[in-house]
Amino acid sequence: MDLVIVAIAVVFASGLTFFSGFGLGTIMLPVFSLFFDVSIAVGATAIVHLANNIFKFALVSKHIHFATLLRFGIPAMIFGAIGGLLLKQIDGLPVLHTYELGGGTFEITTIKVVIGILMIFFAIFDLSPRLSDIQVQPKHLPIGGVLSGFFGGVSGHQGAFRAIFLTKAGLTKEQFIGTSNSVSLAVDLARLAAYFLPIGILASKSVNTGQAEMQFRNAIMEGQTLLIVGIVFAFLGTFIGKQLVKKTTIKGIQRTVGVLLIVMGILMGAGLI
Repeated sequence: MDLVIVAIAVVFASGLTFFSGFGLGTIMLPVFSLFFDVSIAVGATAIVHLANNIFKFALVSKHIHFATLLRFGIPAMIFGAIGGLLLKQIDGLPVLHTYELGGGTFEITTIKVVIGILMIFFAIFDLSPRLSDIQVQPKHLPIGGVLSGFFGGVSGHQGAFRAIFLTKAGLTKEQFIGTSNSVSLAVDLARLAAYFLPIGILASKSVNTGQAEMQFRNAIMEGQTLLIVGIVFAFLGTFIGKQLVKKTTIKGIQRTVGVLLIVMGILMGAGLI
């Protein structure tokens, strides 16, 4: 039954990206959080996101603007790994509060609060013209790479800052698509390496790192069928969505999805999911 629910949810979510303007990772994270712990949901979303990016890379890589890729992509990749390491540290922190509601016991954890806040922030960010139309200069590309990579590593929300900075880089539409995809792919690789591998000073200092990594790997392996279903149906949803619309943003749907993401962020922060 879980496989059917995941398949339907993933097709709907990936197809919805064409209508809502939100990225695949932004919509998939709350879907996977219904089936995995939050840290695992971030990693599972990253795997599906990576597979989708590899598929896109094969189609648009010839349009990469390499000068922009180096200035933006290298900082993004480095800070994607740093954000991923930070996520592992946050996941190891003690439970903040436990409470009972409706006969159930719920836990408020640091990672749920952090991811919930980021979900709310980026949903509002994408919905607000004032925030999404922030003016930046091409010389600030490395700063954009740092911001996009870091938040991509922590929660997967890398698209908002990437779009803001790369749209000001003087690229053609084709160059923007190719470069943006390659940066996203690089961040996915960096953060997945940070999630899975015992690298970095922070990881070496953590007493629970080895146990946390083993739990992370075991959870991903146990949920590999769900992941395979997620990847396949993400491709299917992307294909269906592309066939249904030519216009990428429909305001009514965008606002509805944004509100739902905010609600999911609140529920996650409250420990209800």
